[in-house]
Amino acid sequence: QVQLIESGGGLVQPGGSLRLSCAASGRSFSSYAMGWFRQAPGKEREFVAGISRSGGNTLYGDSVKGRFTMSRDNANNLVYLAMNSLKPADTAVYYCAAAPDFWLEEIAPRGPDYVYWGQGTQVTVSS
Repeated sequence: QVQLIESGGGLVQPGGSLRLSCAASGRSFSSYAMGWFRQAPGKEREFVAGISRSGGNTLYGDSVKGRFTMSRDNANNLVYLAMNSLKPADTAVYYCAAAPDFWLEEIAPRGPDYVYWGQGTQVTVSS
């Protein structure tokens, strides 16, 4: 079992940057593909980014491609989401999630692939 705790959210002006972190408990962190999702009020949950178990492969949602970068540190059980050129449309609660049963270089692209979820961190982009 994995417990996930996100941090790093907050209020930022349009065009600004934030870096979200997700700390995972447990000794098998590297056995999970990881992902970031977000949900804005009144909207469905959206896939933001995913990373393979090794960290060698990443996948991004169309709305964040070229602005967000996901990475992981398997030695310290951490996952990051670097967010640049933020827009008001990026305002949402951001969730870290872990998906078991994926190959080393495979990315989990769908919400139902993920078994463990964090509690979320709020990101607000506003002037």
